[in-house]
Amino acid sequence: MTEKQIETENGTISYRTEQEKAIVTGFRGFAANLSLPSRIQGYPVTAIDRKAFLSQKSLCGICLPDTIQEVGDWAFAHCGSLAEISFPKREVRFGRAVFKDCGSLQRIVVREPDCGSGGQTAPEDSGGEAWGEPDGGMCAPLHDRIPGESAPGAGEKPSCAELLAASVTMLEAPYLLDIRRAGSREWLEQWDIRLLSVLRASDAEGYISQSVYGEEDYIGTDLEEFASARRRTKVRLSFLRLLRPQRLHPALREELEQYLRSLTKGRSTEETWQVIRQEHGGHREHYSLFAQLGCITEDNFQGILEDMGEDNPEMKAFFLQYAEERRGGALDFFQSLEL
Repeated sequence: MTEKQIETENGTISYRTEQEKAIVTGFRGFAANLSLPSRIQGYPVTAIDRKAFLSQKSLCGICLPDTIQEVGDWAFAHCGSLAEISFPKREVRFGRAVFKDCGSLQRIVVREPDCGSGGQTAPEDSGGEAWGEPDGGMCAPLHDRIPGESAPGAGEKPSCAELLAASVTMLEAPYLLDIRRAGSREWLEQWDIRLLSVLRASDAEGYISQSVYGEEDYIGTDLEEFASARRRTKVRLSFLRLLRPQRLHPALREELEQYLRSLTKGRSTEETWQVIRQEHGGHREHYSLFAQLGCITEDNFQGILEDMGEDNPEMKAFFLQYAEERRGGALDFFQSLEL
């Protein structure tokens, strides 16, 4: 099939048509956020071809149209800045390694179809026909988000967007990339089963095979570094599930909380504290949970303050206030925080 191109203000989209359908085959440009049209030259956009957005380093967010039905192999692989992608709630077929090495991916948003254009006017292609539907077939622009500040607000339904993204970035479970079922009771049960298998696996699992086959990420990495990286992944997953607790079983909750406490400041390894200090110093929902779980003790409190130094003043102020509120009376406030 002959490949065609269409120029937009955000870059050049390549596509081909098959059986009266348009398939996006590539993109050239430097757009940070991109909304794909629902139609090109009158044809519905139903698929993203294999490697269509491969290694698009500047792409941070993309919204796929309501008409999308298929996403091909490696379609968004190696998009290192991609943080959010939006899908309509419908059956979507996924190829292999669609989000391989998308380490920044935090949210796979599932929206109700007919998301609307928010008053946008679709640009015209070289043939003079509008990209989108006249009634607003393009997706609304993605919101600018601060990582870690995406908890549902008052009255907002719980989102499975972070859990869905973690399915492919940390759980390495592509079978959980199920747009229609995401967030359902059965899907969450499968997610938690996979989480437990990751949590309970040896920290050294996979090290030998990675070394033998020379995986790029592990070249020059010794076993201790590898194991610590695995523990940090487990910590991130534990925080994520506790902060998105829909249908979370009490026994699993307790296991996740205990795991985080076991790696706090002052333990033999401190991955829980490392993740909080290095990645979430500006995210109150994370560091407040860290405190509430009992990860601050009389023995480690001074060390925590020293580690922070002049960094993360809001987190430091929170910890100091949290401690001060527990002072008073005959009961030392640290007794309530002991592990």
